[in-house]
Amino acid sequence: MNKKYKKLALSIVLDIIGFVPIPFLDIAWAPLSGYLMTKMYKGKAGKIAGIVSFIEEILPLDIIPTFTIMWMYTYLIHKEKVETIIDH
Repeated sequence: MNKKYKKLALSIVLDIIGFVPIPFLDIAWAPLSGYLMTKMYKGKAGKIAGIVSFIEEILPLDIIPTFTIMWMYTYLIHKEKVETIIDH
């Protein structure tokens, strides 16, 4: 399996963990998810995603698949922007 798709699988697993509706788990999971996000996705985008992940997980409504969205941004959206710049 390609490294890119291993990261997608891990992102999905981490999002599922974040969806677990246990309040005390959210308190522990929020900072951990922010940290993991910054380690999985480097640079400015990873730091911003880490902050967003922390905020999303600390709030009572855990409905956003933050890790999977960041994977899509990194490998689908951002990749297209880079390819477009190179093509011109």
